[in-house]
Amino acid sequence: MSSTPNKRRAVVIEDDADIRGLLVVVLQQLDFEVAEASDGLTGVEAVRSTGAELVTLDVNLPDIDGMEVCRRLREFSDAYILMLTARADELDRLTGLDTGADDYLTKPFSPKELQARIRALFRRARTTAAPTEDPRVTDELSRAAVVQKSLLPQEKVQLKDYDVAGAFRPSRSVGGDFYDWYQTSNGMHLTVADAMGKGMGAALIAATVRAVMRSVADSPAIGDAFDSASATIAADLGQSGSFVTMFHARLDSASGNVSYIDAGHGLALHVPAHGATRRLVTAGPPVGVLDGQEWPAADMHLDAGDSLVIVSDGVLDVYPSLEDFIRSVEEAVRQQATAEAACAAVLALAPATTAEDDVTAVVVRRRPDAILAAHGRDEAPQTEALPQ
Repeated sequence: MSSTPNKRRAVVIEDDADIRGLLVVVLQQLDFEVAEASDGLTGVEAVRSTGAELVTLDVNLPDIDGMEVCRRLREFSDAYILMLTARADELDRLTGLDTGADDYLTKPFSPKELQARIRALFRRARTTAAPTEDPRVTDELSRAAVVQKSLLPQEKVQLKDYDVAGAFRPSRSVGGDFYDWYQTSNGMHLTVADAMGKGMGAALIAATVRAVMRSVADSPAIGDAFDSASATIAADLGQSGSFVTMFHARLDSASGNVSYIDAGHGLALHVPAHGATRRLVTAGPPVGVLDGQEWPAADMHLDAGDSLVIVSDGVLDVYPSLEDFIRSVEEAVRQQATAEAACAAVLALAPATTAEDDVTAVVVRRRPDAILAAHGRDEAPQTEALPQ
């Protein structure tokens, strides 16, 4: 098939077949036309023949190593080169950058972080003439945005001792972000997901995910519920060639215990009333990437004044590093007195005038006086309240 006009081209140079396949899917979801190579010399020729604008480059290759591949590519190509490697040593990173790489990502990596890095690289691309806007595309994006907004929960959570809010802002390039929640007899269930892709297709996949996740609400074990739902979702995703990153959690409001599964989302944070913010553990890859995948559940605890914050990669894209992203989200949340204000502050980190992706934020905050109310004490527990 010939290249379509304005289609960006990429070459994946990776000797591991499973990782290579994942990279191809991730790049295709960013609308790249992708060629692949399992060794360095083949990869160099693929870049030369395709005129690729992006190269993902494994450092450990079976013939020549990635550093040498990078040097050879720089003799004729100005493509963005993103090195992927299991080497985490600072010297290796510096060597890769010195040989001409534009960025460096350590394995194992999150597909969402990879996409964020790629978007950041192309924000520095040369200025080109803007294509004429197709009114049919504009109409599709508008309808997709309507579908996405219809997925958001219409009811507010009314949980004693908790403040829950969410916010969603679609971008000009509509994706498949959504969040959903509903109350249960002992607390609430919460899902935040992102269907890879753009336009109405991604929005419809998100609608399917929402419906399936609600259908397993009565399953008592979160792991069994997620496995059942993911099997159904994966069948639909296989037909569309897409995948979904997802964070699903169940809150027991009396104890403050949160059971959760993170399938490739990777952007959920525990912001305590005092102490360091931590990023919650990712249990596995996105749904739809690997057959027969299982996702183990994990637990966290919300003490009085703590917040659970889940953010989409539209905010991550703004920052040069994951550390900067976490620091900024933490600061935005801590400075606000309510969950609703915290969500608005997080969305403001990715201004609508410059954001290239949908932006979503959900905050579940246990009120600072929650434990006092639960135990009927006359004095406050020894925890620090959130800054006002």
